[in-house]
Amino acid sequence: MSTADRLPRLLALVPYLMSHPGAQVPEVAKIFGVTEKQLIDDLQLVWMCGLPGHTPGDLIDVSWDGGEIVIDNAETIARPLRLAVDEASALLVALRLLAEMPEFGERDALMRVIAKFERAAGEGAAAVSSQVAVEVDAAPDALPVVNEALRRGRRLSLRYYVPGRDEITPRDVDPMRLVVVDGRTYLSGWCYRVEAVRLFRLDRMLSVDMLDVPADPPEGAVPDEVTPGVFRPSPTDELVELELTAVGRWVAEYYPCESVEELGEGRVRVALRARDHGWLVRLALRLGDSGRVISPASLDESVRAAARAALNRYESVS
Repeated sequence: MSTADRLPRLLALVPYLMSHPGAQVPEVAKIFGVTEKQLIDDLQLVWMCGLPGHTPGDLIDVSWDGGEIVIDNAETIARPLRLAVDEASALLVALRLLAEMPEFGERDALMRVIAKFERAAGEGAAAVSSQVAVEVDAAPDALPVVNEALRRGRRLSLRYYVPGRDEITPRDVDPMRLVVVDGRTYLSGWCYRVEAVRLFRLDRMLSVDMLDVPADPPEGAVPDEVTPGVFRPSPTDELVELELTAVGRWVAEYYPCESVEELGEGRVRVALRARDHGWLVRLALRLGDSGRVISPASLDESVRAAARAALNRYESVS
């Protein structure tokens, strides 16, 4: 094992042992992902470390007789390491991606971890954009198939990835036109799943098939006008007001808002629309104390209920 691998572990090991008196060798080895022999080797090295002078009173005192680790005289390095900006950014991005995975069963606990981490990171967390690019196996023939369907006036059958819900949905779409925004190509068409005109990014189409059915969008259906950000909430979607701190104002920069009011000291009040009530609850939980729901009251009640349920589950296992 290289020094580059070992040194960070040693610097994390001492604070951990100082804050977990009586920790057992097998338990600590498992937490740090090493064998018991590797852990003992680390402890033997720690035993020879300390302040300049190298007298017994300067060195860290550590023993592991009977499997119980006892450490003393290590207060000078007992404080946990601080993450660098790039490390904090990578961790926050990974946590946010994990929270969006439907198979992850402890989402409420994870949202609390994310909220605590963002509070600890302060302004650094605000710089970590939640605009995470999720890679999907897009259909390589999407553009030629869509072009051919437009040329021939045929309906399309899609398997389409929806990042907001992290799910793949089947769609039958009557294509209306192609548009390019910020270097990305979108299909505007009548979606029979939602019975409305929608925009579909071609690089989120997992499969595209042209059906032997004429495209026949309803009379009066017109292609969406593309505005910055592409997404256009419907007036029938739920209107939500949030008050955000400087750490939480990334919401105003990422999601299309109907209004943004500066409140001073980096705080803003925003109004936005969303179709998915569950997504709004998850967003509010993710914000933690960097944001609060102003209206509607029903959303505030849902967030409180979700937070109470998460706290109850936490207390039941603690």
